[in-house]
Amino acid sequence: MSRKRILWLAIAAILAVVVAVQVTSDSESPSRNVAQADVPTVAPGVDVLAGVAEIPARIRGYDYRRDAFGEAWTDETTAPGGYNGCDTRNDILDRDLLDKAYVSIKRCPNAVGSGTLLDPYTSRLVPFTRGNRVGAAVQIDHIVPLALAWDLGARDWTEEMRIRFANDPANLLAVDGPTNQDKGDKEPAEWMPPNSAFHCQYAMQFIAVLRGYRLPVDAPSAAVLRDAAQSCPAG
Repeated sequence: MSRKRILWLAIAAILAVVVAVQVTSDSESPSRNVAQADVPTVAPGVDVLAGVAEIPARIRGYDYRRDAFGEAWTDETTAPGGYNGCDTRNDILDRDLLDKAYVSIKRCPNAVGSGTLLDPYTSRLVPFTRGNRVGAAVQIDHIVPLALAWDLGARDWTEEMRIRFANDPANLLAVDGPTNQDKGDKEPAEWMPPNSAFHCQYAMQFIAVLRGYRLPVDAPSAAVLRDAAQSCPAG
């Protein structure tokens, strides 16, 4: 088995991908429509961006405010049945980390105290230990960054919709902290994961979130995403 295939299988075991849905302000959140990811496949001749509107370029909005997407993580559990007492960040750590040990904090009885991340962006193993610098080694990345979503149309959403987007597990990954800082709010035309073996997975998740929230894509990023999809196995 090739190193690339082994990496894909390891990543598939810990990541969730949004099921393509069309979202309106009163529809069920795509965070309810996730499935354990297998390696994405793309049928020959299929346009992976079908149904996603394309704009010439991203126009940065200087009116972006992080608190427009909520001031903090909410308690939108990834498990069925409603709230679980743990905020979204703790849920994603629990979903994505391996070899976990748990601690009880505040209202979250099963917060990850320590574990290991197989970082999809770099393919490195990153140790995680909860502490004063809890966000330094492992961070939770918005695959479609909040500032980018704002520029693409989220500024016109309701506050409820923006908070849903910011806490949607389908748009969240636990990743290497410094690599996440390097990504910032860049679109695919400006940043793709250093681990080229993850480009297919990243592109397909990025597209699924755009489609699910009816966000457009800038033309330079559309070209990058289509190119990345060429690395997916043929379906």
